[in-house]
Amino acid sequence: MLPGILGRKIGMTHLFTEEGKMVPVTVVEAGPVFVTQIKTDDNDGYTAIQVGYGEISDKNLTFPKHGHLKKAGVGKNLRTLKEFRVDAASGFELGQEINVEIFAEGEVVTVTGKSKGRGFQGGVKRYHFRGQHMTHGYMTHRRPLSSGATGPQRVFKGVRKPGRMGNDQVTQKGLKVVKVDVERNLLLIDGSVPGPNGAPVIINKVKG
Repeated sequence: MLPGILGRKIGMTHLFTEEGKMVPVTVVEAGPVFVTQIKTDDNDGYTAIQVGYGEISDKNLTFPKHGHLKKAGVGKNLRTLKEFRVDAASGFELGQEINVEIFAEGEVVTVTGKSKGRGFQGGVKRYHFRGQHMTHGYMTHRRPLSSGATGPQRVFKGVRKPGRMGNDQVTQKGLKVVKVDVERNLLLIDGSVPGPNGAPVIINKVKG
């Protein structure tokens, strides 16, 4: 069985349990994915299954990728390819479709995605600096001031300064699958999932 799947974040909603408790959930469209390559220990030095997700047009597909998908016999132009390590490659076939049925309700998963990009931000928003008074007489309200020690005549690495914020890979751990909708390939996950709506995500099972 594949230890994870590719998908995209749809948005958030909520469910009610049998006890009447409201549970906020994130809706993720998980799969279907298609097996595009089977790597074995004899040929590649490790065992893994490469799968593809998300259809794109011919003009957005590179020629090498087109040949790779044609060799796999997928019959679709797939946008994203990702490998999942497995213990054994038996039971997998090229072009095989894998959907959300590999998950079960109550299962613990981790979700990896890219956080929302915030662009160039200052220290107050980026690192929650306090800032100066906004009253009359203060000339520096949100600007960073001293850089600290400057003995070597440079800014030390790790100093919290204004700069690019967000758009970083984030892995959210300890999330739980609340509901599996096989007909619509949806996973309802208890907790927050990184990234904006529509962003690609990777859902991995937690090894018990």
